[in-house]
Amino acid sequence: MTQTLSRETEGTQILATPARSALSLAVSDYRVLIGRNIKHITRNPEMLIQAVSLPIVLLLLFRFMFGGAINLPGMNYIDYLIPGLIVISVGFNSTSTVVGVSADLTNGLVERFRSMPMAGSAVLVGHVVSGVLRSMLSLVVMVAVGLAIGFRPGGGVLGWLGAVGLLVLFATGVFWLATLLGSIAKTVEGASGLGMILVFVPYATSALVPTASMPSVLRVIVDNQPVTVLIDAARHLMNGSALGATGWLALAWWIPITVLAAVLTVRKFHQRATV
Repeated sequence: MTQTLSRETEGTQILATPARSALSLAVSDYRVLIGRNIKHITRNPEMLIQAVSLPIVLLLLFRFMFGGAINLPGMNYIDYLIPGLIVISVGFNSTSTVVGVSADLTNGLVERFRSMPMAGSAVLVGHVVSGVLRSMLSLVVMVAVGLAIGFRPGGGVLGWLGAVGLLVLFATGVFWLATLLGSIAKTVEGASGLGMILVFVPYATSALVPTASMPSVLRVIVDNQPVTVLIDAARHLMNGSALGATGWLALAWWIPITVLAAVLTVRKFHQRATV
């Protein structure tokens, strides 16, 4: 039985539901808000196009229009390209999260949620988890299309598991940053502009071409920025080449970035929600 006898009053038995822990209630709130955001993905054609069609267009564009002009010693360009495009797709998928969080704050939805006994961070967790799932959908689509047009990664199962783990960590960090930008933006239009930061940063990396041909000053910056380190680590793991220190460096960058972004986002979101 799911209900227990709580008390008796003048011979009348009153049934009450058992008390649930705060953790159980929070998990239930997170599940509901994650489901809400996943339904938005399935019912919003623009979000599906962004998650599925755009990765395919980018892959075909760079593979067949620019790939012939780029020669890499010891590696086919498509094997080099796909890890970088997966990271770029995380960036453009995050723009809808920036806009979504800002819309929730400005259209009164958060105020309605505040009138209910629910975890305050559930709205943010729903956006982050659904965004990571959307990016993993882009990953699957890009790898499947890549295999059809010549992608032949040499990494083993453990290498791929490591690469996917790093990409999930990266996506989690990026979507927490997206919720932070959405919490900072005063308007939905402003949020759309702020989201462009997350779109363009992955282009200033080794995602599309090696950094060796870049000017020396730019090369130092690009080689040492956290997105380049993560792309290089994922590329080595997928293709079975020497990982070096890139794996540890990627973890050293993206675990603190993710934790810090989550803390700052929750703080800023509550400030906006209680104004």
